[in-house]
Amino acid sequence: MGEPEPVTRSETRFILTSTAEIPVRIYTPEGRGPFPALVVFHGGCWIVGNIELADRPHRALANATGCVVVAVNYQKAPEHPFPVPLDDCFAAFIWTHEHVRELEVDPSRIGVGGDSAGGNLAAAVCLKARESEGPMPALQLLIYPAVDWELQTPSARQNAEGYGLTTADMKWSWTQYVPDPRDRSNPLASPLRAPSLANLPPAIVITAEFDVLRDEGQQYADRLEDAGVPVTRHHYGGTIHGFFWMATAVDERRQMLDDVAIDLRSTWGRRSDSP
Repeated sequence: MGEPEPVTRSETRFILTSTAEIPVRIYTPEGRGPFPALVVFHGGCWIVGNIELADRPHRALANATGCVVVAVNYQKAPEHPFPVPLDDCFAAFIWTHEHVRELEVDPSRIGVGGDSAGGNLAAAVCLKARESEGPMPALQLLIYPAVDWELQTPSARQNAEGYGLTTADMKWSWTQYVPDPRDRSNPLASPLRAPSLANLPPAIVITAEFDVLRDEGQQYADRLEDAGVPVTRHHYGGTIHGFFWMATAVDERRQMLDDVAIDLRSTWGRRSDSP
């Protein structure tokens, strides 16, 4: 992961959700507010990981993008299956909107994002927001997202073993996150199954070449575009699932952060300051 990058300020807070009090870690980059913000959800198959383990990539994301990053320690399956993790993530997005003044955040530029299972949660937060009467994320950053439970794509077959995450891992993880088979086609669990993806926020979709989830991420980007949602895609050849966390091992990780920073400037306009 490399050494932790310094940020102007890092603090851990606790917020109330419908079922628990959960930690969020807030990273403030250099510059003057109001900042754009990304409410982010870490990967780990909905089962493992936490904001402490994801501290280094989240610091790097804040510095590269000039965003306040609000990292969410959502509750994990199997003890807390669907929809509990999603409800936590949605609550953290709403909390961020409610605390824009103290966070020095521009309420018109609050996006959501995540990698792998976190990408699933980010996409689902956007779908849930569309159904509610509250705020909508201004952008969704989906880093090799898991968006369908069935895993019947060519990439799930071609990259089933040998590249870290296996197809068997993902199939087992889905049974832990969504133990009731009747819920697996719910769009809030499998966003690719949504009947319509219209009226969702602009998306940045990241895919990796040797990744079980490559094709479903590309399919989700296709469906967003077909629904009229602006999509920016980045596909990184030679990379594997999880490369967002591999700062010292995969050169494309730095390129990805630079690309995302450019995309955010294009979508949102200026950053508060450039690092």
